[in-house]
Amino acid sequence: MKHHLPPLDSLKTFEAAARHLSFSAAAAELCLTKSAISYQIRKLEAHLQCALFKRTVRQVYLTDAGQMLLQSTQQIFAELDDTLRRISGDQRHTGVTIAATTYVAARWLSPRISEFNARYPDIPVLLQHTVSEHETDADDVDLAIRWGPCDSRARRDCLGEIPMQLYPAISPSLLRRHGLPMTDLTAKHLLTPPLGDIPLLCEDRPQDLWQEWLDAAEPVATVNLPNPRRLISDANVRVQAAIDGQGLILADDLMRNEFANGLLVAPFLASLKGYGYSCLASDKQIGNANSCALKDWVHSWLPEASVG
Repeated sequence: MKHHLPPLDSLKTFEAAARHLSFSAAAAELCLTKSAISYQIRKLEAHLQCALFKRTVRQVYLTDAGQMLLQSTQQIFAELDDTLRRISGDQRHTGVTIAATTYVAARWLSPRISEFNARYPDIPVLLQHTVSEHETDADDVDLAIRWGPCDSRARRDCLGEIPMQLYPAISPSLLRRHGLPMTDLTAKHLLTPPLGDIPLLCEDRPQDLWQEWLDAAEPVATVNLPNPRRLISDANVRVQAAIDGQGLILADDLMRNEFANGLLVAPFLASLKGYGYSCLASDKQIGNANSCALKDWVHSWLPEASVG
């Protein structure tokens, strides 16, 4: 049967660009250049003789035709993927994929993978590392470990949580430089010099965790922390910056080695509760035997994992 379909590469390129509404993001996902993405889209639009995107200086938007094509391509690709898995006996998906930031993967998850390997030696494990957890779609993996407020009851896909208290940490050399003690500091010390002038290292998040920590430590103070914020997205880089004396960091129990080795100290009495790491399972993996084994393993260590 003769068909008049455009090349598959053009459709794959279109689906990625339309899903992200970004040629740059599509290029990164498909390991292509942005110009190659633009070329494939133009070729597809020429084949269809209609525009699929509205282009502006900073953004691209789908036309009505683009919306229709995106819906169809995603449905067809999903059906094709399902058929190929059944034909191949699902050999392409024998392993399980776990997404976590490099900080969590190296400090907490990786040592525990050996337990899974010992229990399920025939199931390969792929760790999907990212600097920021927002770079990974939890639906594309079997398990995603995400940091945030402890609210597992509000999430159907949450297998459980590992609560973590957050507390300010600082390089001991930075304290000595300012003639400050290594213990028994209070939140009020951050409201005045010299600590009030030291940068607070943080991630770019909607909530200001440093201010939340102060509000929890001094609930009647109703004042704002005067310290400048220094944004560092990579948690491992943020830890090293604190060790190097670039500022204070909100630490959790995954930084125990830095405290044990004297690279950082936690001189403040107060801590912030209500946050931790959530283990999220993908709805797309329901019924997959290996994914179910992964979930069973997660449930086996979650009760012992709480360090809050």
